[in-house]
Amino acid sequence: MKTMLLAVGGNSLIRAGEAGTIAEQRANAQRTAAQIVGLIRAGYRIVLTHGNGPQVGAALLRSERGASQVPGHPLDVCGASTQGEIGYLLQQALETELHLAKIIVPVATILTQSLVSPDDASMQHPTKPIGPFFSRADAEERKRVFGWQIVEDAARGYRRVVASPEPIDVIELEVIRDLIGQGVLVIACGGGGIPVVWQNGTLQGVEGVIDKDRASAWLASRLGVDLFVISTDTDYVYLDYKKPTQRALQHVSAAELEQYAKAGHFPPGNMGPKVESVLRFLRQGGREAIITSCENLCRAVGSAGKESVGTHMFSDRKPAEPGRDRALELPVGGR
Repeated sequence: MKTMLLAVGGNSLIRAGEAGTIAEQRANAQRTAAQIVGLIRAGYRIVLTHGNGPQVGAALLRSERGASQVPGHPLDVCGASTQGEIGYLLQQALETELHLAKIIVPVATILTQSLVSPDDASMQHPTKPIGPFFSRADAEERKRVFGWQIVEDAARGYRRVVASPEPIDVIELEVIRDLIGQGVLVIACGGGGIPVVWQNGTLQGVEGVIDKDRASAWLASRLGVDLFVISTDTDYVYLDYKKPTQRALQHVSAAELEQYAKAGHFPPGNMGPKVESVLRFLRQGGREAIITSCENLCRAVGSAGKESVGTHMFSDRKPAEPGRDRALELPVGGR
């Protein structure tokens, strides 16, 4: 049986325009779970990772506003609580869909700690914005009271920034590996994992956020999965995104993808981290990766030839089929 690491984006639980209520997240989790069951039917053993940005922002806001009545929670504890919250929603949705499909696959969420270096450059120079926007006066007050580092977004206000260190290990890696070997669908590395460091023989959480796709690529490489899939809010990776010359990539080698990245096609705040994570996976021995939308997961994984869906990326150049371009021209905003 083949193995897949599937990294689902934030839109798998909270879609654009939604408030992020539990009812909305349950409905979105159910749609995602239906796609995952389709992948299981196709013969894949799955490790599932997920983002938690909106949920962590909400948890921090609740903690701050309730601090006058109950002790507040630091960022690492908020990360841990949202791993459990999202894992619960995904587990429940998956178990329901598996039951309806009459497929017996156990599901388990592993509260995951990602080890980082205390000497990571980002620890001294935080750049990752988290939480809501504040006025200048409110931001300055939080900086004074909580010791936050603040940056200005000229259009929207001020935000807190934290470190975004590189994951160098996953504390629960062998547990995850053992569960996969027993046929368990494992949900792990939620939000990139809780960043932790070893200090004086003690494992401690740090105030930081690990990039979810980067941590997923690291885990996929260490587990040696056959396929690394990133679910996002577009069906393809595009060149010249949202320009008149926009083109959707269908089949591309790591070397080609790297050239496109160097040419600036994948902005840091958009597709950049996902493409970078795929390249890391392919450079470290991975053979194939796919980026596509949640709705097209089953079609993308099972697609081939002229009906190919999603962007398929390979460690070595994959010969193009006769009569088919490697980049498909689509209208701006087209699917």
